[in-house]
Amino acid sequence: MGEAIGQSLPTAVGVALSPIPIIAVILMLTTPRARTNGPAFVLGWLLGLGVVGALVLTLAGPSASTGDDGAATWVGWLKLVLGVLVLAIAARQFRGRPRSGEEASMPGWMNAIDQFGAGKSLGMAVLLSAANPKNLLLAVAGAAAIAQTGIPGGQQAAAYAVFTAIASLGVAAPVVLYLAMGKRSEDLLARLKDWMSAHNAVIMSVLCLVIGAKLVGDALTVLW
Repeated sequence: MGEAIGQSLPTAVGVALSPIPIIAVILMLTTPRARTNGPAFVLGWLLGLGVVGALVLTLAGPSASTGDDGAATWVGWLKLVLGVLVLAIAARQFRGRPRSGEEASMPGWMNAIDQFGAGKSLGMAVLLSAANPKNLLLAVAGAAAIAQTGIPGGQQAAAYAVFTAIASLGVAAPVVLYLAMGKRSEDLLARLKDWMSAHNAVIMSVLCLVIGAKLVGDALTVLW
């Protein structure tokens, strides 16, 4: 199981450092419903990643190891496609980065976060973790890396649980900080939000470049 966790760790870190969800949860923590919306967002994030992992691990099955040529080839091609797509996202993010003096643009739905209830916060987190192209590709890549090791199904599920925990650190940390410190966390969270907003495109382009290159390299190792 240690190999499975190690193989999926880079993609888990990539999901954890995705700026948009972190900015979203910080904005929720500035609203009157912070103590309900923040935890609801984290729960939705966990649910979204859990659904993706369950689907990939079920489809791949415990036989997707390097000892089974058919399964290994299947996982190898999947990693190659995912790697190319992640590299394409890296290029797109880098081209779309704000130029000097420009202000980074944020999704329009963020303007309505102060009107969110717990249900909408949970649903938005599910969409960001399981339907957002960047995070979806990384979650699928993480689950595929676990499946490729060919360990038993129970161990695969445990390894993906570790993946999910690590991938959730980015959205969970601000919530924990807010619940522990209350109003005292506002300045720290505001500075974190401003920094991630300004550097969103660069952060994602670098992360996607590194992870995409790793996925392509892993795929080539499996296929050839």
